[in-house]
Amino acid sequence: MLSVSERLAALSPSETFAMSQKSSELKAQGVDVINLSVGEPDFNTPDHIKQAAKQAVDDNFSFYSPVPGFLSLRKAVCEKLKRENGLDYRPEQIVCTTGGKQALCNVLMSVVGRGDEVIIPAPYWVSYPEMVKLADGKPVFVYAGIEQDFKMTPGQLEAAITPRTKALILCSPSNPTGSVYTRDELRGLTEVLAKYPDVLIVSDEIYEHIHYTERHESIAQFDFLRDRVVVVNGVSKGYAMTGWRIGWLAAPQWLASACGKLQGQYTSGTCSVAQKAAEAAYTGPQECVEEMRQAFERRRDLVVRLARAIPGLRVNEPKGAFYIFPDCSSYFGKSYGGRTVANAADLAMYLLEEGHVACVGGAAFGAPACIRMSYATSDENLVKAFARIKEALAKLA
Repeated sequence: MLSVSERLAALSPSETFAMSQKSSELKAQGVDVINLSVGEPDFNTPDHIKQAAKQAVDDNFSFYSPVPGFLSLRKAVCEKLKRENGLDYRPEQIVCTTGGKQALCNVLMSVVGRGDEVIIPAPYWVSYPEMVKLADGKPVFVYAGIEQDFKMTPGQLEAAITPRTKALILCSPSNPTGSVYTRDELRGLTEVLAKYPDVLIVSDEIYEHIHYTERHESIAQFDFLRDRVVVVNGVSKGYAMTGWRIGWLAAPQWLASACGKLQGQYTSGTCSVAQKAAEAAYTGPQECVEEMRQAFERRRDLVVRLARAIPGLRVNEPKGAFYIFPDCSSYFGKSYGGRTVANAADLAMYLLEEGHVACVGGAAFGAPACIRMSYATSDENLVKAFARIKEALAKLA
């Protein structure tokens, strides 16, 4: 009997895409659904980036690119890392990928083997543990709750490290919580990691440009760890280019070469026109990035205020990304209309069907007491959505 592989059977479907699909189905039936489940900016790609893509088409950038990406784009990434992060990388240490997801997969598939452990602070992005499983590794979760702003402590990190630990995945600013590690907090983690030289640090910085602090802090800034850090980033969030599918990794030479070798066998170089658009994003004017960041900060302030006005929700103040991640466990066990909310997934479905607002239950992110809400939509939609959420939750008793 034909069947899928054990590897695929072990993977869990994406809860974020599942909820977005259910939202779309209701919309198709004529229901006015406000979608707070999707993690992508609602802005259009800036005009100068689109113009660069049009020019690339006219200039016949329609052939295969080098596997790690055009040299001009890799140079632009190096210049960005130097200008914005104070980090020195050479173009041969950069691998351009089909989105940040592929960059992460490249790294994990290149270094993780059967039984290797990968530490993942929880709450986490839904794909991290599935990527580790795909590489035949074992996810090891370290939970940090809302009382510690969803950030792992050095003590928690050290307690999770074993002789089988191969890597740590760190995401700051975080999806799903919006939490941001300060420089001092990162230094605390590095002091632990310095004791374990065989542990690779994978730093997912895709939300770098969406932060509400003085500056973005990368764990790669600590020189004594530089040869063990992989920075993963891309243009999706900061430049409103999710559909262009351009990510990249900056890594020690041995690992960049390994990722290029792997990519050469299963996707080769990513879209040539999109690469030229990404190059324009990094080398062109940056005012658009700040304008979007300011809009997200305004929305952050709005949704935190609206969410805190709803009895029973515990809400921290995220310092980056475009999500809030309230603890909603006070509603578990409550009922309305013959249905009982047993967990966050039930609550998300209740809010979709009763309030017509799409969110994602926290169990998919390793935090079953919470629910993720994206504020990557208009202020008007946010005010309307939280009014609906408040009304729907008030019915539960």
